[in-house]
Amino acid sequence: MDKQTEFVLRTMEERDVRFVRLWFTDVLGFLKSVAIAPAELEGAFSEGIGFDGSAIQGFARVYESDMVAHPDPSTFQLLPWRGQTQGTARMFCDIRLPDGSPSFADPRYVLKRTLKKASDMGFTYYTHPEIEFYLFKQPIVPGQPPTPADQSGYFDHTTTSPGADFRRQAITLLEQMGISVEFSHHEGGPGQQEIDLRYADALTMADNIMTFRVVIKEVAVMQNMFASFMPKPLSDHPGSGMHTHVSLFEGDNNAFYDATAEYHLSKTGRQFIAGLLRHAGEITAVTNPWVNSYKRLISGAEAPSYICWGQNNRSALVRVPMYKPNKGASARVELRSIDSAANPYLAYAMVLAAGLAGIENEYELPEGAEDDVWSLTDRQRQALGISPLPRSLGNAIDLMENSQLVADTLGEHVFDFFLRNKKSEYDSYRSQVSEWELTKSLPTL
Repeated sequence: MDKQTEFVLRTMEERDVRFVRLWFTDVLGFLKSVAIAPAELEGAFSEGIGFDGSAIQGFARVYESDMVAHPDPSTFQLLPWRGQTQGTARMFCDIRLPDGSPSFADPRYVLKRTLKKASDMGFTYYTHPEIEFYLFKQPIVPGQPPTPADQSGYFDHTTTSPGADFRRQAITLLEQMGISVEFSHHEGGPGQQEIDLRYADALTMADNIMTFRVVIKEVAVMQNMFASFMPKPLSDHPGSGMHTHVSLFEGDNNAFYDATAEYHLSKTGRQFIAGLLRHAGEITAVTNPWVNSYKRLISGAEAPSYICWGQNNRSALVRVPMYKPNKGASARVELRSIDSAANPYLAYAMVLAAGLAGIENEYELPEGAEDDVWSLTDRQRQALGISPLPRSLGNAIDLMENSQLVADTLGEHVFDFFLRNKKSEYDSYRSQVSEWELTKSLPTL
């Protein structure tokens, strides 16, 4: 038994923890949980907890359904909202087959596999997300527009807005769980909030994002509100994204930093961006996996619509943040397309795979775009070599289906299930008659 496992078992006893929730994520990014009693935990560490994989989205077919969840002791944390006495803890799990081999359907394993490739190339992969979401008043009525919790705007400081108290309580709980928060503020839409998590290695960050979503929704319920990570919940206001800053390190050195280069961006950093740009269309179905995602991407308002990069250009898909003197370790690139509702394990795996492809194949970085790309005409964008991101989930699926990079990164099982599920979602969406059509067309046609 290793020291971390011993620590978990000792803490369970000392803190009188009565329940342990074992968490894992399905292919679509929804959190799954099974609670076990403390007496079962030592057995779970040694043998895992069996479950029916065919009942989980994308995990297994009925005739190969047996799967085993193995808790990762390094992810042990108490759930602070469950109280300090007779409390509840959680751990993330790795999903394996009965013979002990990893399940290719486990999104956490997809990311681990991609991180192993980066490690073999000498890199450690770090991410730092800016997570946006909306707070709405209760009740939420399906099919009806939700009512924002406030009418504040970007960076507004108000004593009456519920957002300030909400962010304070949420951040307190996050930090009690060992998740460091760097910034928080009110975003541009009414009721819209942003909380930025301090950078960490990509696997830890993906676990943190899944925990973050639980904490945000729990605090919202405590304050009689509803929190939504839907990419575009309100027609006339900005959508919610998860702009993510990424960097590669070689040991203690930032592989994206070069003191002598333009923007202080190294050859490795330029090739990484080139990989993101070349494969942007192919990976969009993973980074923006919902029908609603494309309502955000075509609306502007700081959501990227076109495949380009720039330094101080917030209309670009990839941005190189301004260099801070004497802070070479902070060199990074920002990808602005990812949804707050994406599966973070799969999204971060695809971002890394695209960047590594750029490094492996020594892609050339095209000229940066410093114009407001939204304000250009189609002809001007075409002359600059700037292509659009997919305009719909259907368009994104078509590009993904023909991508060897996505197939290799996700693995055959996840790739096939993801495509089938998303095709079904898009076909269902296309068959619906919308309120807009009934309003515009029914009276006149």
